Amino acid sequence: MEFKKYSKTLFFGATLAILAGCGGNAATQDQEEGAAGTDTEVQPVITSDGSSSDSAITGEQMGQDVENLEEKAEEVVAAMPEIETIYFDFDTSSIRADSREVLDMHVAYLRVNSDAKVVLEGHADERGTREYNMALGLRRANAVKSYFQVQGVNSDQLEVVSYGEEKAAVMGHNNAAWSKNRRVEIQY
Repeated sequence: MEFKKYSKTLFFGATLAILAGCGGNAATQDQEEGAAGTDTEVQPVITSDGSSSDSAITGEQMGQDVENLEEKAEEVVAAMPEIETIYFDFDTSSIRADSREVLDMHVAYLRVNSDAKVVLEGHADERGTREYNMALGLRRANAVKSYFQVQGVNSDQLEVVSYGEEKAAVMGHNNAAWSKNRRVEIQY
């Protein structure tokens, strides 16, 4: 869980750094005209301890730094999420709060990889009729699809299917088995 928090923080921090870096590229015509043909002047940099330094970051270095940040942000975001299953409570298709972080990682992946397609497989435990469980699996898969679409994932990337109780993840007739069978699997 600690890694998830760190990667999410890293993603948002990198995104903000990229946006901040991109905003500094616009120069006014007066600044461009004033700088044309002159040597770059190094302005002293005041450090955190109050001393000054003659080192400065050039535009070229800043461009490389932004480029490196963009690559790192894309690596973090573009990595396919490892967790591909979210679970549901008994007889409901409401997305649990503990699943939102996992779903957000999939959303980030799908938004960066707009050519990726995903099948959302809805499942239910063995309790209830076959027809009821097929409908419940479909409602669960559609709940995940709606979540993705609200977060900006293109509907062309999403397919929904229900298996009801037919493909149990865990065999058994107890709460432990049933809780693992009430799920949506996210298949790329």
